[in-house]
Amino acid sequence: MKRARILKKIVILVVVLALPGFLYYLLMVEGKNRYFPLSKFGPKKLAKTTHVDHGKDVPDTIFHTLSDFKLTDQNGKPVSLKTFDKKIFVACFFYTNCPNVCGQMLKNLNQVAANYAKNPMVEFVSITVDPARDSVGTLRKYVENLKPASKQWFFLTGDTSTIYNLARKGFLVNALQRGKDDFIYDDKVMLIDQEKRIRGYYTGASATDVDRLNDEIKVLISEELMKDTPEY
Repeated sequence: MKRARILKKIVILVVVLALPGFLYYLLMVEGKNRYFPLSKFGPKKLAKTTHVDHGKDVPDTIFHTLSDFKLTDQNGKPVSLKTFDKKIFVACFFYTNCPNVCGQMLKNLNQVAANYAKNPMVEFVSITVDPARDSVGTLRKYVENLKPASKQWFFLTGDTSTIYNLARKGFLVNALQRGKDDFIYDDKVMLIDQEKRIRGYYTGASATDVDRLNDEIKVLISEELMKDTPEY
C-alpha cells in the first residue's frame, strides 16, 4: 500500500510538471491550423539591445505597453496597474446607463469569466466612461445585479481625464463624451498580457469574437507559463 501511494504521488507530480508544456504544444503546435501566436498591438520601436536568432544578432523590439493609472473599484478600493502584476486581464469600457451594447458585452464577458473563475492568472476589468454618474455606490449596485462569475472582476471609476487618457493612449480605443447621454467609445474588449501589452481586440457584443477571446486567453496562459521554463 505504501509503495502504491508513493507511485501515485510520483504520477501526479509528473502530470503537474508536464501539463504547461503539453498545453503549449497542443495549442501552438498540434493546433497550428486553429491557433497562432498572438500579435502585440500598438506602436513599436527598435531597442539598442539585441538577441541572437539563428546565429545572427537581431535588434530587440520595444512594444507598446499600458501606462500606470489610479482608479477606484466598486468596493471603494484603489486600483492601479500594479494591481495586475503577473496577471493576464481582459478589459473593456462601459457605463451603467448604456442602453443595449454594454449589457450584451458584459453578458458575453460573464460567460468567459465563468471559464476562468478558478484561475488566479486571469482577471477582468470594466471601466466606466461616465464617472460623473457611475460612482462607487452606483457601480456596486450594478455589480450586484450583474452577478459576475469571477470574483476577480474590477469595475472602475475615477476622473474623466484619467479614464479618457487611458482609453486613447493606453488601450488605443475611442472614449469621448459629447453630451449628457452621448458617449463615443469603442465596444472593444482588450486582452492584456503580464507585461501590460495589448494582445487582442474583440467586439464585445459579438458571440464569435467572444469565442475567439476565450480561445486566445488559453493561448496567452500557455505563453505566460512557458516563460517560466528554461526552454522558452
